Amino acid sequence: MSFDYLLEKIKAAEFEREPFPHLHIRNFFNDEDFSKITAAQEIALRARASDDQLFEELFDAGYKIIDFPGCITNKNTYIKWHSTKGAKQTHNNSTCEGFGVTLRLASAKSELISELMAFVNSRRLQEVLAGKFDIDLEDVYYDAGIQKYLDGYEISPHPDIRKKALTYMVNINPGAGSEANEHHTHYLVFRDEYKYVQAYWEGHPEADRCWVPWSWCDTRKMQRENNSIVIFSPTNLTMHGVKARYDHLASQRTQLYGNLWYHTESVKLHPEWEDFVITEAKPKLAASIKSKVKSVMPSSVKAFMKDRITGGNYVARK
Repeated sequence: MSFDYLLEKIKAAEFEREPFPHLHIRNFFNDEDFSKITAAQEIALRARASDDQLFEELFDAGYKIIDFPGCITNKNTYIKWHSTKGAKQTHNNSTCEGFGVTLRLASAKSELISELMAFVNSRRLQEVLAGKFDIDLEDVYYDAGIQKYLDGYEISPHPDIRKKALTYMVNINPGAGSEANEHHTHYLVFRDEYKYVQAYWEGHPEADRCWVPWSWCDTRKMQRENNSIVIFSPTNLTMHGVKARYDHLASQRTQLYGNLWYHTESVKLHPEWEDFVITEAKPKLAASIKSKVKSVMPSSVKAFMKDRITGGNYVARK
């Protein structure tokens, strides 16, 4: 089976600009291919009655637990936490309430999925992705696969670290009604009062970008459509996140997922979201962050923030 028609779809796709530049292609696979993919034995697993049985099913199908943001790799720890539903978690970023487990298909059992995996890892797909986003393939390496994400998986709003050159996600969810489930990717923007964080990233390319609390951002769109792909090259604007709260025993959030990563990076600082909280509790850090942000902030943004502080009575000096 040839999936080369997907390359032409990517080449022909027009960029969407909101909430940041990205490609969003609906009906990515043709109907026949998508029906076969979502019915394949590696994708449409049997419904199970417990988490233990689900892991057995996943392992039998060829999946392996992987180290992935927002997740842990210990099956027993996850099952124990998941059984309490809502117990305080300590295994994830402090911006999150939960954590999950991500599994990647290590080996295909069917010819169809074997062909799909070969396409996903092909050089020609990498060339089309890199070409669409003006990325030199000599500067990056590639990582991709078929993944399933279990209930509790959460990664709060973030723009991706500077080492990532490109990312894509294709929804290949096998369950009926998957679009109504709460496990889809949010695409967000900073709320006005937190845009200084973005200004800091803009002015300090030596500082890596981080996750931030959900309350700092607003969702502008979600990738709910099955058989859709979103592709973007990370910038300081590409805020996205996931909070999966759903029943994974019947079917699981399933994606084709891939990235291009730069071989080298010049990041020297790794501030976390707590470092951007300007309070009296951390006067020295607050003064440092505030000074750095102010030094790179456009005058129009300074005026906007001053206006909010003074209740609309600020008049910019000419």
